[in-house]
Amino acid sequence: MAKITFKFEDASIPAQSFEMEEGDSILDIALDNDVELNHNCGGVCACSTCHVYVNEGMDSLQEISDKEEDFIDRARNPKLNSRLACQCILEDEEDIVVTVPDQSSIIGH
Repeated sequence: MAKITFKFEDASIPAQSFEMEEGDSILDIALDNDVELNHNCGGVCACSTCHVYVNEGMDSLQEISDKEEDFIDRARNPKLNSRLACQCILEDEEDIVVTVPDQSSIIGH
């Protein structure tokens, strides 16, 4: 069992950590634990609202697809460690740390 830690660009939200199992997505864990993370397309890699920065544990996640890369290019302030939470499936039980961009200007779920 791995641990995922959510950090937030919005400094008023404290970091939160949860257990994560192989096959879980970052979006699944966020939704299961009431972590505010928009997902306008319902988690099917058709938007960029669940964009996160993976700070640690990138090698434990399923590889990025061309389709995901296309949507990351549409996200606000994409970086080299940007991923879509709906596409980040845990494949290896290594701990993960992500930063959730400020969600206040995103209209969605």
